[in-house]
Amino acid sequence: MTDRAATSREPAGSQSAQSHNYPGRELEAMDGASNYHLWILEIFKPFLGQQLVEVGAGLGSFSGMILEQHTCQQLSLVEPSKEMYEVLVANARRLDSATRIETYNGTFTQVAPAIKSKSNPDSIIYVNVLEHIEDDGLELETVRETLNEMGHVFIFVPAFSWLYGAFDARVGHFRRYTKPELEGKLQRAGFKLILSRYFDLPGVAPWWLKYCLLKSTVMEPAGVRLYDRFVVPVTRRLESIIKPPLGKNVIAIAQKR
Repeated sequence: MTDRAATSREPAGSQSAQSHNYPGRELEAMDGASNYHLWILEIFKPFLGQQLVEVGAGLGSFSGMILEQHTCQQLSLVEPSKEMYEVLVANARRLDSATRIETYNGTFTQVAPAIKSKSNPDSIIYVNVLEHIEDDGLELETVRETLNEMGHVFIFVPAFSWLYGAFDARVGHFRRYTKPELEGKLQRAGFKLILSRYFDLPGVAPWWLKYCLLKSTVMEPAGVRLYDRFVVPVTRRLESIIKPPLGKNVIAIAQKR
C-alpha cells in the first residue's frame, strides 16, 4: 500500500502510551507462529466483515495475515505500547493492500470514540490481548457500543487458571479463562455467542511443564517455530473434526445483540 493510505493517530488528552508498554518483547516470539495464526484466522474468517478493528496489533504480523486472507474496506489497528506502535506504523505503510489502514496509539477505550466517528466497525478482533486488560467487562461493553448493529467480536485468550505460570505474570496477564467464564462475560456485555471452544489441546502439557512446573519466564522463538511447523498442522486437522474438551486457549466469536 502507499503511505497516503495509512493514517496514524494518538488520542488527544490520553494518558501516555508508555504506561501501557509490555514488560519486555517476549510476546514477539509468537510472530513466528504463522500456522498457528492462520488456524485462528481460518476460524474467524467466515464472520469477518468490511470494517475491521484489531486491538493490540503489536508489530502488525496478524494484521498482515488478515489482509492476505480477507478483503475488507478498512482496517483500524490499535496498539497501546508507544515503542511497538512506532514499529507498527512503519510496518503498516509497507503492507501491499488496497484496504484503508488507520493506526491508533492508545487503549481501545481511549480510541473507540475516534474509531466509531470515522468508520462503522463490524468486526473487532482480540488475539492474545483481553487477558492483558484488568477490567475486561468494561472493555467488552465498549466493544459492543462501538460495533454496528450486526457487528461481531472475535476473541482468542489463554485458558485455565491452573496454567497461569511465571510467563503469564511476566508479560502482564491478569487472568486465564475457562470457556464458560468467557461466554458469561460476553453474554453479560450484551453479546450472543456464535462460536466458543477450546483450542490447542497438545499445547497444555508442555505449557504446564515449562511455565508452571519449571517456572520459565522465557518464550524462545526457535521453540515456537518448531511447535508451529510440526505440531500445529496435525492439531489443526484433528481439532477441526473433534472439538477438544480442554485446550491451552479459548477461541470465541460473538454477535452484538
